[in-house]
Amino acid sequence: MKKTILFICMITSCLGVFAEVYKEKATVSFYADGFHGKKTSSGETFNMYDLTCANKTLPFGTLLKVTNLANGKSVTVRVNDRGPFVADRELDLSKGAAQKLGMINAGTAQTRIEIIKRGPDTQLSRITAQKAMQIVAQKSGGKNQPKTASAGQTKKPEQSAKKYPAGTRWDLQVGAFSTKESANELAQRLLKSGFKNVVFQKTSSVYRVVIKDVAAEKVESTRSQLVRGGFSDPVVRQRKS
Repeated sequence: MKKTILFICMITSCLGVFAEVYKEKATVSFYADGFHGKKTSSGETFNMYDLTCANKTLPFGTLLKVTNLANGKSVTVRVNDRGPFVADRELDLSKGAAQKLGMINAGTAQTRIEIIKRGPDTQLSRITAQKAMQIVAQKSGGKNQPKTASAGQTKKPEQSAKKYPAGTRWDLQVGAFSTKESANELAQRLLKSGFKNVVFQKTSSVYRVVIKDVAAEKVESTRSQLVRGGFSDPVVRQRKS
């Protein structure tokens, strides 16, 4: 375990400056004793003392920096499982990671999540990601009437119409980086995957990689296409008129 922690710390030290802002504010939880020693979705054995986590869609092996917004404590974890199977939670952390964030008593925490290094896009990662999203969809709205779209399906027209009114236009943020070079790398991947209108949006601290000016009726299909292609579930913002 010590060697694993040392390796993760070395990666963080070398690559932290290029971290991609994955979620600026996301709820995380943790899992421990009931799963200790059992197989994870990646095939590894879960050790609640290792610095690992479960995520619904990110490739296995992805390294994440997670910062507790309440106390500023951070930890670097590796994705090796699927979950949490709750729509509004982004990660299930190991107990070891939760202890480093100081969230054991609270059970959940509001965090900032950054991608330090993305894992390989394997078939196992894609298949388990799709199943995870299907489980969340079923739990959110029932097997026959899912309220949350899975990686391979879109929401019902009436649901999308309420969230994205006809005639409105939207930007889909796929990632955010501290350097333009890292942002450009993601932009090139999006272009090679067939996405159009890929642009940078510069803020005071990051370069956002955005698919801009998407029509309301195409938001959900574009979002689903991104997830199926192994990209981050985008942050959707309405364009100002």
